Amino acid sequence: MWKDIPVPFYMSVYFFEVLNPNQVLQGEKPVLYQRGPYVYREFRYKTNITFHDNDTVSFLEYRTLFFQPELSNGREDDYIVVPNILMMGAAVMMENLPTFVKILLSGALAGLKQEAFINRTVGEIMWGYEDPLIDAINAIVPGMIPFKGKFGLFVEFNNSNSGLFTVNTGMKNISEVHMVDSWNGLKEVNYWRSHGCNMINGTAGEMWPPFMSPTSLDFYSPDACRSMRLVYEQSGKFQGVPTYRFVAPKTLFANGTDYPPNEGFCPCMQSGIQNVSSCRLNAPMFISHPHFYNADPALLDAVEGLHPNKDQHALFLDVHPLTGIPMNCSIKLQLNLYIKQVSGIIQTGRIKPVVLPLLWFAESGSIEGSVLKQFYTNLVLIPSLLDYLQYICLGLSILLIISAVVLMAMSQRPPHHPSTQSKPPPSETTPLLHDSAALSQDDAEA
Repeated sequence: MWKDIPVPFYMSVYFFEVLNPNQVLQGEKPVLYQRGPYVYREFRYKTNITFHDNDTVSFLEYRTLFFQPELSNGREDDYIVVPNILMMGAAVMMENLPTFVKILLSGALAGLKQEAFINRTVGEIMWGYEDPLIDAINAIVPGMIPFKGKFGLFVEFNNSNSGLFTVNTGMKNISEVHMVDSWNGLKEVNYWRSHGCNMINGTAGEMWPPFMSPTSLDFYSPDACRSMRLVYEQSGKFQGVPTYRFVAPKTLFANGTDYPPNEGFCPCMQSGIQNVSSCRLNAPMFISHPHFYNADPALLDAVEGLHPNKDQHALFLDVHPLTGIPMNCSIKLQLNLYIKQVSGIIQTGRIKPVVLPLLWFAESGSIEGSVLKQFYTNLVLIPSLLDYLQYICLGLSILLIISAVVLMAMSQRPPHHPSTQSKPPPSETTPLLHDSAALSQDDAEA
């Protein structure tokens, strides 16, 4: 089960289409419309599995995605109006460079007919498209975009691994099983500004040590470039199997002012979004819960078309506490781009500073079918039968003990014999009966 997880995972992607791009360039509030879901079947498998002498094992986990049109509300060739992520991101990144450099970039953008908003297909946004802007930006500011070829938000997500994980096997201490020893050879990352924020805590996010307590669980997410801690919310059942539900606390993406331990993730803006530029090529990218759920209301007020609610946008993990195996989960994250007017780059118009949602996705999976049946039988049904059986055995034992005591008591009673004592004196009526019998006998003799 650990090597090839027998759980069907699906990634559902929702895009935010900008309905008023021309008005946004004039300084108006963006109006968004959610498109999707575009659903992908996700297959995961581990390779390069190597066991070490210190009770750890290393592996690479690959994931492959396949579009599921029958589960989707749309096709990969649907066109969607979104921000020109390369251009708008580069503009913000160059904001503090000399004016002549920005004017040079603006001229290159005009020559390439680049605009602040583009109309691209879902497939192009996801898996990449050729853009001459990459070479143009690198020619003006060498190394600003350290890659070549296609640009897409998930271009490195498909047919790729999430890094080399080394985790504990739990051979000597079962409470350490699945806990991460290192990631890509590192005991901690170097993306953030504090030791606590750089720590690699918990597991790789697939399983946890058994005999869990209803408190919290930790895992390291390469996609978020950080460790995450979820907190216990409630006990429940999934298809009859007992579970603990863990959810994200409001402090997960809080800024350093509202939650000082998060100061290391700064520079920060409002609570509810996390700046991930330090692990995303310095691009002004932010992650958050979908629709800015649990975020500062100012983020929600800056755009139109978002409707956050817990049922649709809160992430959760339902874990079987005895084994530490997730029974049902849905991890949800939103990608956002910070855009604004940048002086010297005329293509940015008069855009007011705004954290603009691009898309959100949910990676969901649950144990089902024969695996669920086996799980239920071995960990719920049989233990329940054993519980009932022990009470039945206890009841039978009590009956046997009572029966034995009764039989023992009966076997120790003295035997019963007829009385040998003389008859008691006759009563007043006895002589009459006796005399009557004697008379009858005398008459018979006569």
